[in-house]
This record gives sequence, structure tokens and C-alpha cells, in this order.
Amino acid sequence: MRKSPSPATGTKGVPRAEREAEILDAACREFGEQGYEHGSVARIATACDISRALVYEYFGSRDGLHERCVRAVGDPLVAAVTAAQTSPDPGGRAQATITAILAQLEERRSDWHVIYDPSLPREAAGYEPAQGYREKLNRLGAEGVRAVSDTGDALDLSLLTHLWYGTVSSTISWWQRHPDESAASLADRWHRLHVVR
Repeated sequence: MRKSPSPATGTKGVPRAEREAEILDAACREFGEQGYEHGSVARIATACDISRALVYEYFGSRDGLHERCVRAVGDPLVAAVTAAQTSPDPGGRAQATITAILAQLEERRSDWHVIYDPSLPREAAGYEPAQGYREKLNRLGAEGVRAVSDTGDALDLSLLTHLWYGTVSSTISWWQRHPDESAASLADRWHRLHVVR
């Protein structure tokens, strides 16, 4: 009978914290690229050269692993956008925000889709956390639009906010089709094209 790894030892001589981080990284990639519906624990295990049983031993279930991915992606993304919104120059907030989002996604561009995953069912453990992160990001976007807009018309603000969301999503979608483009170069390109004035 195989012994369970101790809290510090992990498996194959890999410290437990390091192994968990490795699994979580592979899982975020898998769920980001394949979605909740098609994400495979078998592929995650293969990417880490471990068994599926070990993935379950560390994270309890596929659903539990997915929820950890949602939180691992959502917390730093919201923190990055929040920090960008504190820019003292309201006119520079859009650029600061898109730069922060791209920088946060540089290592795993598919992380955006872990949060904005249309295949994520309501009964999934990660659904409520994902919704919470979407709401926070949307609220930050709406606050940013209000800060840079000189209109007081509610419908104008609603349309501008909708355009902002679409611009961010389209930028990330375009970026995934251009893997050689770095976060910094895309942020510069975005600024040069004056995507949002």
C-alpha cells in the first residue's frame, strides 16, 4: 500500500508545496484552454508526470481543483486592476488598466478564460467565486469609465462601459492568436492605436 505524502515531503522528493503549485499551474492552463466542461484531470496529471490519483489526493476532486484555479487566477487579476485604478491621472487609467491586465496574464494568457468561462455550470464549486471576480472586474471597469468620461448621461455611461468590456475581451482574444506578442508590446500597440480615448 502506497503511503500518502507527508505535509512537507510531497512525492518523488518534490516538496508538497512545490508539487501543489505545479499541479495548479497545469490545471489553470488546462481549464483556461479547454474550459470547465472539457478540462481533463488525466491531461493535468500527464503534464506533471504524476498519477490522477495523486491529483485527487492533493486537491480532493476535479471540482475542488477547478475552484482553486479560479481563486488562483482571480485574486491577483483583481488586485492588479485595482492597483491600476489608483493612477493619479484619470486619463491614464485605461492604459494603466490594460497594461496591468496584460502583465498579469503574460505567463498564462488563458487565465482570462478560467474566470470568463461560458461552460462553467452553476452547480460547480468555482461558479460563485468566478461570478464574484467578474463582478469585481466589471465594477472596476465601470468606475474607470466614469472617471475618464465627461458625460453625465446614464445611457452614455452604460454604452461606454459596454464598449470597454468588449475592448478588453477582444484585445485578449487577439493576443491569444498572436503568441509572439509580449504583454509590453501589446500594451504599447494598444496605446498607439488609441483604442479607448
